[in-house]
Amino acid sequence: MAENVGMTATETSLHSMAIPAAGAATGRGSYWITTFGCQMNKADSERMAGILEAMGYSAGSDEHSADLVLYNTCTIRDNAEQKVYSYLGRQAQRKRDNPHLTLVVAGCVAQQEGEALLRRVPELDLVMGPQHANRLETLLIQVESGQQVVATGEHHILEDITTARRDSAVCAWVNVIYGCNERCTYCVVPAVRGREQSRLPEAIRLEMEGLAAQGFREITLLGQNIDAYGRDLPGITPEGRRAHTLTDLLQHVHDVKGLERIRFATSHPRYFTDRLIDACADLPKVCEHFHIPFQSGDDDVLRAMARGYTVERYRRIIERIRRRMPDASISADVIVGFPGETDAQYRRTLTLIEEIGFDLVNTAAYSPRPNTPAATWPDQLEEAVKVARLQELNALVEQVARQRSGRYLGRVEAVLVEGVNPKNDQQLMGRTRSNRLTFFPAQQADGTPIAAGDSVAVRIEAVRPFSLSGSLA
Repeated sequence: MAENVGMTATETSLHSMAIPAAGAATGRGSYWITTFGCQMNKADSERMAGILEAMGYSAGSDEHSADLVLYNTCTIRDNAEQKVYSYLGRQAQRKRDNPHLTLVVAGCVAQQEGEALLRRVPELDLVMGPQHANRLETLLIQVESGQQVVATGEHHILEDITTARRDSAVCAWVNVIYGCNERCTYCVVPAVRGREQSRLPEAIRLEMEGLAAQGFREITLLGQNIDAYGRDLPGITPEGRRAHTLTDLLQHVHDVKGLERIRFATSHPRYFTDRLIDACADLPKVCEHFHIPFQSGDDDVLRAMARGYTVERYRRIIERIRRRMPDASISADVIVGFPGETDAQYRRTLTLIEEIGFDLVNTAAYSPRPNTPAATWPDQLEEAVKVARLQELNALVEQVARQRSGRYLGRVEAVLVEGVNPKNDQQLMGRTRSNRLTFFPAQQADGTPIAAGDSVAVRIEAVRPFSLSGSLA
């Protein structure tokens, strides 16, 4: 997989959360959350951490000593699912030695497996799907009464009234739509995250205003298919279109005081409109970065995937974006080795990557997922073929990304400071509006310190495929 710059629904990564909470009560002991997967899971984990701290738990120092361990899981790829079981094995042994340990599996593996998880790991106390994240306190109270709880039923997500324990003091996630109504033949997400549920624009704005008041400077609006925002909300405009769209939402929240930047993810080419592109170009706070998965460069493969668009339709979207915002950064997701994919079809994917010139592509070899149509098809490709294609694809993605990074050399870029470079405490790091990770000195030439949340001008002096370095301009 190419280097990650912003998590997407088709990639898998690991994130551990254990942030000391000022003034948090410690009556119930310590907690540790490990998060696998996409931005939606990271946002869910932040909300669950907030619930735990409100209950009296405090952040633990590591997962092997915490009193409550929660794995927020991803099932988009088989290797992510197997990693969860590896982690669970170690915690199950801890539980046998320490019966007071509370062991929770949340997220998509929990939703997919349900009670079968209890049969496989009987030491578990709570199995809960992503639709139940806001109910964590209620479910844990049941556990404390001696029950072993499985919460995977269809559940309407109530308006988010929890206080998230944010993993950053500068950038925050805000969910705007839960679930997904698409039926891509390879994807398990609709089955585990449920049907689309859009939040009301007033509630979203209120949350964003609260975050801005706390000092957050950048917000990413999240949805598994964010371009579908609002289509489940009632209302038609006098012009005859839906009253609530992502475009309308961006216009509704754009003037929130204190915010400098707004991003959104993840988009679907089927619903990405010219009206949305024009709004992004006209609204100064909306960043010039678009994450639009294309999945394959071949129309027949796209049809088999049930993606609902053609390669030409995808090209027109990118052309329109670059016509309005010439310097926009474009990232995407792609799958190789889909059942029946020929070498010629795979080569068309490589050609599209070269033609478009992506800043980043998250890559994956096709992985059969339970209860998806493509998993049952007879024309599955051999693993060796998938691995070889993925390796060639990754090399091309890095080459193209390096070429795209070259345009920054010598330029002065506005960078929002996120914090200290964990590999070099003499450097700070942040992102450009186009989402390039950038490293620079930790203080001005006159010794003036720079704080997280500041915006600084950085002259770019070194470029890499997925990051930049420079000096303060």
